Amino acid sequence: MIRSLTLLLVTLLLAGPALGAELDGTLKKIKATNTITLGYREFARPFAFVGDDGKPAGYSVELCTRIAASIAKELALPSLQVKWVKVTPENRIQSVVNGTVDLECGSTTASLSRQEQVDFSLMTFLDGGSLLVTDASGVRGISTLGGKRVGVVPGTTTEKALAAVLTKHAVAATVVPLKDHASGVAALDNRTIDAYASDRTILIGMGRTSKNPEKLSLVEEFFSYEPHGFVLKRGDAGFRLSVNRALAAMYRSAEVVPIFEKSFGSMSTAGPLIAAMYLMNGLPE
Repeated sequence: MIRSLTLLLVTLLLAGPALGAELDGTLKKIKATNTITLGYREFARPFAFVGDDGKPAGYSVELCTRIAASIAKELALPSLQVKWVKVTPENRIQSVVNGTVDLECGSTTASLSRQEQVDFSLMTFLDGGSLLVTDASGVRGISTLGGKRVGVVPGTTTEKALAAVLTKHAVAATVVPLKDHASGVAALDNRTIDAYASDRTILIGMGRTSKNPEKLSLVEEFFSYEPHGFVLKRGDAGFRLSVNRALAAMYRSAEVVPIFEKSFGSMSTAGPLIAAMYLMNGLPE
């Protein structure tokens, strides 16, 4: 019996380096460089933005910080360096594809067309397209956009959904391409657009940064379904599992609750869909 136990211990000890050698893809890169590179958006409040201290902040940033800590523990890297890189709506997908960032931590919708280029983590948020409008415009929803100017960031799922819903309802609006959400707020403040289209939660954060928030309103209507996920390289199964394991653990343990409440307010105001999203994505080990 003692000999058998000794042989078993020797086998397990020898297996350690072999398991380490099996790392590939992003996990291998992180292990070799002792660095994980995370992409974030400057103007996607409350998901990702630059805080008052000049550092990345927001709901998605908080989740990714904890993902990095989980991976550091998994890879036995107690001094893992976290490098944050700014990305834009235009380059966020390509930044993952070309390896500039290991994980994009923003408010990106997990669409099927995007999955031709990249993979996504478990769902991190559930939202929908809506409109932030000037009160002077008289816009109350899609059907009242006729003859109005509506801003949107090109290349987003919102742009596609907006075009589809305008066509469906035969509404003739002038679509104005804008660089980012900050440009959208400025255009609303300057009245060069009447409405701005994006995910509803982002629009709430945008309204708070307006020079005249009292002159803006958020319409009640949703015109798209936007399930958010973190973007990672396509086909990198090991890294995706590590990311998902960290997220699922946060969802199961309710560690996500204070993170949510810091950015969005009480969980009691989240609604049943968000609560169900955490429940369904809190996968067991």
